[in-house]
Amino acid sequence: MKKIVFFLSFLFSLSAIAQNKLLTMEDAMVKNRTTLAPENLKQLQFIYGTGDYAYLKKINDQDTWVRGNFKSKDDIPFLTLDQVNEKLKTAGYAAQKTMPAIQFNKGAGWIMAINGIKISLNPESGKIKELIPEAIGKKEHVEESSAGYIAYVDDHNLFVAQGATEMNQVTTDGSTDIVYASSVHREEFGISKGTFWSNSGKQLAFYRMDQSMVADYPIIDWSQRPAKNANIKYPMAGDKSHHVTVWVYNAETKSKVMLKTNVVGGSEGIGYLNNDSSLEEQYLTNIAWSPDDRFVYIAVLNRGQDHMKMNQYDAVTGNFIRKIFEERDQKYVEPLVPMLFLKNKPGQFIWQSNRDGWNHLYLYDTTGNLSAQLTSGPWEVTEVKGFDDKGENLFYTATEESPITKNLYQLNVKRMSEEPDDDKSKSKRITQVFQLHNTQVNNAGTYVLDNFSSPDNPRTVQLIETKTGKAKTLLQAANPLSDYALGKLKIFKIKNDKSDELYCRMFMPVNFDSTKKYPVIVYWYGGPHAQMILNSWNGGSGDYWFQYMAERGYIVFTMDTRGSDNRGKEFEQSMFGKLGDVQMEDLMSGVNYLNGLPYADKENMGLFGWSFGGFMTTDFMLNHPGIFKAAVAGGPVMNWQYYEIMYTERYMNTPQENPEGYAATDLTKQVEKLKGKLLLIHGLQDPVVVQQNSVNFVRACIDKGIQVDYMIYPGHEHNVLGKDRAHLYQKITDYFMDHLK
Repeated sequence: MKKIVFFLSFLFSLSAIAQNKLLTMEDAMVKNRTTLAPENLKQLQFIYGTGDYAYLKKINDQDTWVRGNFKSKDDIPFLTLDQVNEKLKTAGYAAQKTMPAIQFNKGAGWIMAINGIKISLNPESGKIKELIPEAIGKKEHVEESSAGYIAYVDDHNLFVAQGATEMNQVTTDGSTDIVYASSVHREEFGISKGTFWSNSGKQLAFYRMDQSMVADYPIIDWSQRPAKNANIKYPMAGDKSHHVTVWVYNAETKSKVMLKTNVVGGSEGIGYLNNDSSLEEQYLTNIAWSPDDRFVYIAVLNRGQDHMKMNQYDAVTGNFIRKIFEERDQKYVEPLVPMLFLKNKPGQFIWQSNRDGWNHLYLYDTTGNLSAQLTSGPWEVTEVKGFDDKGENLFYTATEESPITKNLYQLNVKRMSEEPDDDKSKSKRITQVFQLHNTQVNNAGTYVLDNFSSPDNPRTVQLIETKTGKAKTLLQAANPLSDYALGKLKIFKIKNDKSDELYCRMFMPVNFDSTKKYPVIVYWYGGPHAQMILNSWNGGSGDYWFQYMAERGYIVFTMDTRGSDNRGKEFEQSMFGKLGDVQMEDLMSGVNYLNGLPYADKENMGLFGWSFGGFMTTDFMLNHPGIFKAAVAGGPVMNWQYYEIMYTERYMNTPQENPEGYAATDLTKQVEKLKGKLLLIHGLQDPVVVQQNSVNFVRACIDKGIQVDYMIYPGHEHNVLGKDRAHLYQKITDYFMDHLK
């Protein structure tokens, strides 16, 4: 008996030792994405046209694809690296050392990329077809069509190829000033690319951007001797913007036409903007093709961003056909997603809008009639996944359960369009656990792959049968931090002075003792299109730095203020006209909460934010001096006149229209209000928040005799990534440890 007691005591001692392990900075900032990330199923996907799933795993130390389905007890290996290499060798390709990424398509075969060459492998015959030749695959903005045409950019000009031999040059005037087939408008309004193939794959809509009128902005490459200047085009708020047009190229006739987006008016009368400079007064986004490829639809947004027209254009002549509908807002309209046509009713489409205060789905016909509002309520549709094969059911994700979760829903669009008041047409929730869900739906809409987590659950992967809601667990990940001493994480809500609920996250110090006082670090962002706090692993944090600081005796507090994402239009637009005011009000509510905690040391609090959060951190330090003893502001905007047009003018109007708002947010004019220590950090090649922001702030500090600390990261743009990220966070950690005593 004594031996057993001794043995159990020994085991408990080992467990205690293991759980006292501390994260290193490399653990927190580098290994968080590799060996310390929760286990996952690599390249998990549905095999096209089936309910079977496939993923990559190691079997006998070899990369192997396995597959399974809802009824199978075990997942069965079906493709090894040796088998892939055998087929590649037969077709004349070099063997691969690791398994290439594969898309298990049906009609097109299995799609994979081999050394820049996109190929399809027929699983029955073993034959390989080259889809994108190597010479083209290495060009810019490569996009293949369903008809086998390939669009790409070479030496600034657009080409369309068919195979490796027939290459047609579509444009001839491309340059650093005339940009083709690239994303435009600084990738605002949901824009992420510049080419848009039609459904048949025979016509290509593409952007042309003339940025010759936009001033050059220098970005210095310090790695050369001597250093070299590399200019970018950076349109600043209130200045000249680039001119964008949309063209259509017919790959069969080799003809092209410009869409007449300079049309103004509608059925009441058609007129034209008669000078090129007016092109900078509009944004062209959300490009979509009609199902029959006869028309192109474009959301045309005025530069003031308070009036959007959904226009229809003839793809052959380029002529303006009609205005389908329009949206106006006293502050701003922000179209982000193209219309989605119904599969079985080509005259109807779904449009996303927050016109009723929340982002929801609306059913329109192409004459502009609103048939139905498909979703409604005080919550946001976050993503449309698409239709099932029959086109009857639409799948989408939403925050209906909570702003900090994301669930998948199924909506019978067919019934909704025919009988919108029928209860059977209402949406059905597919994922059922109060966690953050990332999902894939198979083509038939019969099964869902659900990858979800929570602060207490590193990851679960399930296969869900949509009809019954039954689930099969494919993976339950172990806690990758089980050997480490961790601070307790809690997610909760507080109210601001306007009674808005604000979500907060707090990591408590390891070995917390309520009778002691602990220094506090507050991390925040506060800007639009970002949400810091989610009901997911690590509380929505992508790294483990918060736990790293909790291990070293800090309370780490985060809150999503007004302006943050997924809380509705009013919550976001509250910051309009004078960025920072409502966010600082909300942070003061957070500070009051912290001051009410007997174990929070209000004399030793630090503030940290990056990008918009860097602006907010500096703004708070200047306008609420003395609350935080030290602060770190990374990549900060210091004067909104130095930030890009599209983003800034949406929330602030132009400097000419809103001089008071811009003056209030010019932090370079307020440096004398600074109390406490402030560290500024900037990537030396930052093309997003240009370094002139922080440099001008430092100059103003020097002029006023104010001390400020400054750190640069050569070779990095707006974010410091890779191995240098550990260096960055060590710098931040040391700064707080030095000053929060």
